[in-house]
Amino acid sequence: MTHHVAPSDINSIDLYKILISTVMPRPIAWVSTVSKDGIDNLAPFSFFTVASVKPPILCFAPALKSVDSVPTEKDTLRNIRETKEFVVNIVSRNLVEKMNQTSFEYAPHESEFDAVGLTRAPASLVKAKRVAESMVNYECKLVQIIDFGKEVQSGSLILGEIVMTHLDERIFKNGKIDMAELNPVGRLGGLWYSGINDRFELKRPAKNKENTD
Repeated sequence: MTHHVAPSDINSIDLYKILISTVMPRPIAWVSTVSKDGIDNLAPFSFFTVASVKPPILCFAPALKSVDSVPTEKDTLRNIRETKEFVVNIVSRNLVEKMNQTSFEYAPHESEFDAVGLTRAPASLVKAKRVAESMVNYECKLVQIIDFGKEVQSGSLILGEIVMTHLDERIFKNGKIDMAELNPVGRLGGLWYSGINDRFELKRPAKNKENTD
């Protein structure tokens, strides 16, 4: 039997649980920003993907949180609105614990870099810091923010153009990414994450040579 579920018939929490448990695995954007007061912020987001290659655009979507029952923007979104730039750091398996800890709700004047013991690395073209321990960093300039609502859990789609990419020599070999060395993680439903141990490769389809006459 098939269950037919209209989003308008269930609450947003139940819909969220369905979405994150079916749209997966999701890559993780570990986004670093800097506030107008110079505080370095770092937070993970799993509503994240590539939107375009020419121009190179990354996108992710933070949701409004509840503070004393009031819909409130997360520090990341607020900082990007103010500074128009950010860095996306890719999460490898060895960084999972620290990444998870940066999802804690620290006060705006506290930096997650200091709270979890991560190293700041200067970016080339933006003011936001790179996570030195991350083997891939994308410096981005804001292209557009699309706000979908003003209620708790409403999302804002942030589109940023990549202006500089940093690739650690351990993973960038002969012009290619060493997937095993990068060992990225993805987000599943609930508290679950995924690695790359259960991966497989499919070549692009070619015309069947037996039927070319």
